[in-house]
Amino acid sequence: MGETMELQVVTELVLRKPKRRHRIARRIRNAYQYDTAFWRSAVAGPWGAGMFAFGLLALGMPTGLGTAVDLLLFLLAGTLGLYLISHVTSLLLALIGLPIPRLFTGAVLFNYAAAFLIFYYNEVSLAAASMVAAVISLAGIAAGLLAGMLASRRLRLPHKAAATLTAVLLVAAAANWPFAAGNDSAAPAFQGVQSAGLQEAGEVGFGGLSSDPLDNPAEPGPYEVSTFTYGSGNDTWQPEFGEAVDITSESADASAYIKKWSVYRTAYWGFNQRALPLNGRVWMPMTAEESNNAEGQTRFPLVLIVHGNHLMEDFSDDGYAYLGELLASRGFIAVSVDENFLNYSVWTGIPDSDMKVRAWVLLKHLQQIGDFANEPGNPLYGKVDFARIGLTGHSRGGQAVAMAADYKDWFGSDTELIQSLASYRIEAVAAIAPTDRKVDGKVTQLKDISYLTLQGARDGDVSDFDGDRQYMRTSYSLGEERFKASLYIGDANHSQFNSSWGGRDVSYPKGILLSRDGMLSPTNQRSIAKVYLSAFFEETLRDGEPGNDGEPGRYLPLLQDYRTGLAWLPDTAYYNRFESGVFTAWARYDEDSNRVTLPGGGKAAASGLAWKEEDAKNRQNGVKPSRGIVLERRMSGNEPSAYALSWEQGAPLPTSGKPEELAFSLTDRSFELEDNVTPDAALAEGTVRVEVELTDGNGTSVRLPLTKFMDTEPLPVTSFTIHPWLDRHLSGGKYKHPTEAVFQTYRLALADFQAANPAFNPGTGIQGLAFRLSGGSAKLMLDDIGVY
Repeated sequence: MGETMELQVVTELVLRKPKRRHRIARRIRNAYQYDTAFWRSAVAGPWGAGMFAFGLLALGMPTGLGTAVDLLLFLLAGTLGLYLISHVTSLLLALIGLPIPRLFTGAVLFNYAAAFLIFYYNEVSLAAASMVAAVISLAGIAAGLLAGMLASRRLRLPHKAAATLTAVLLVAAAANWPFAAGNDSAAPAFQGVQSAGLQEAGEVGFGGLSSDPLDNPAEPGPYEVSTFTYGSGNDTWQPEFGEAVDITSESADASAYIKKWSVYRTAYWGFNQRALPLNGRVWMPMTAEESNNAEGQTRFPLVLIVHGNHLMEDFSDDGYAYLGELLASRGFIAVSVDENFLNYSVWTGIPDSDMKVRAWVLLKHLQQIGDFANEPGNPLYGKVDFARIGLTGHSRGGQAVAMAADYKDWFGSDTELIQSLASYRIEAVAAIAPTDRKVDGKVTQLKDISYLTLQGARDGDVSDFDGDRQYMRTSYSLGEERFKASLYIGDANHSQFNSSWGGRDVSYPKGILLSRDGMLSPTNQRSIAKVYLSAFFEETLRDGEPGNDGEPGRYLPLLQDYRTGLAWLPDTAYYNRFESGVFTAWARYDEDSNRVTLPGGGKAAASGLAWKEEDAKNRQNGVKPSRGIVLERRMSGNEPSAYALSWEQGAPLPTSGKPEELAFSLTDRSFELEDNVTPDAALAEGTVRVEVELTDGNGTSVRLPLTKFMDTEPLPVTSFTIHPWLDRHLSGGKYKHPTEAVFQTYRLALADFQAANPAFNPGTGIQGLAFRLSGGSAKLMLDDIGVY
């Protein structure tokens, strides 16, 4: 045919899929392909936020090497962790194939995880830790974007300047929010004082006491002050107790009480529980021979001051110099006792039986000071009056001083200790925001020892008024002139009573979440402690002694009624209680559960009220060791309600024979009512009114409004954290109750009733007492009703 056949060859290109290992290798090589210069610069933001969290962790976990070293170590560890996790995350995201800036994403994830774990393991709830971590992470992202913008060459300078200014303003506002502290000139959140029935501050007398103007007990006294230390001579952390110590002291073997003492604790301190040092800072008045400005007195009362539990590596004993110097200038030998080695450490925990040992170490200091006072040539030789000893403590130290005063009960088996202290007389105990925990299954019962306790309503550490429990367990023989007093302070916290503890009541990082809005400044808060502790020890250890300008009872008006000292006290809310052995009780409600019967053959009745005997309770609704009568009124208008006490043969008379003052404790628990109508402070807001009616032995009655004697102020309502939601999510929810029903003692002079009706004669005895309520609904609690 002649045709030529052509064959067409078609070649098909077949692409073979690379092997898996080659694909993985390529993705790894391209792991950072989306991390442009912008995103690499932006990593600085998450790094900064993460280091903020690690910096807080460093402050809360001191090693003892110093804050600078701690910060360096923790920031280095955090940076290393961020570097490793960010790169590992980048590789994982590359394997997944997500087209995002992977290094930046890894840094953000590390930042969130680190912040979450840091707060979660610091007693912050899961929800709150997640929220805080999210806030820190978002701040890091925002800062990172700003860093990327500033590093970008495409963004013009005016835009960079505007972005920087905006960021600076936002950071300044945020920094001022959680860190804002009180200052000396700022007014606290609560303003106003109870003033009804009071004359000028400093001029009020009670029960026949002097009403001459008082001198401010917080002012320095006439003595110049000598300061020195005693200690082991081997302290490597505090030279004043080591190579620079003035007097060498003995050590104390606490192995009978402490069984668990870690190796690290020994390595840190250089000793164990068998050789606890007796270290003390001493402030001593200079005698006439030593100073021309001093009074002619050689023996002085002794006051020991002891700190509470704090981070072991952050020393606490130097934080009470403001008290030591003041007391010494006013004629006391003051000693701040070092018990830092008994405190908690993140690295070693806390020794077992630390509460009991805190009290025991105080007693060993008394022994040691007794030895010093008998050594010729010692600065304390012949200077200490061991018949007039006062103890004051803060936090766990506040509980320890009460235990030390009751040493025969706590250490009765230690015959040598008991015998050595036989001639020593502990006359007064003062507790600042004390704890009150059972030790060996029991608590301290003080008898015939003067007691004072101070507590802040904004205490974020000991948030319950535990000092009130010890106040309730302190009792006196009838006719005993010793007394107990308490002061509850509206805008005071826990830590500022110690000048070395800073302004936050719990350690970092959780401490950053506590609010300081409206809180008293450190100076103002410590001024309250100076006024009350100085007045208390003047009253219990110095009044009436030769060379003292005052007379017995000169500071009792202040301790009975804080309004006496308003000229010296900062502006905040105060609530105080007072009772002495001269008080004759009519009703304490502790003898039985029968609401009708009263001691001394009396009877109680009520009308228009729901009334029952009930335990007093703290902020957490825990039971206090005292009962009272709760009066609940649920009505409005002028329908009267009354709670009445009566005695056919007359109420018990005071030891003096003729009653001069009616006294009782009252608290407004209207905040517990859930009717959405009654104010939380019904009594203070005037929606309910209270009148007090007395009937004498002749049947003559006089009724006066309670406001004639004292205005009732609302109880403090405390928001402990920077946001109300956090109050329920920190420390197991211990901040969720904003109010504690603390009592206020009211003292009503019977002369005022007699002035209202001259026919009223308390000399004939008292047959009846009635509390008459009118107005709206309310829930009140009464306790400790009686006369002076």
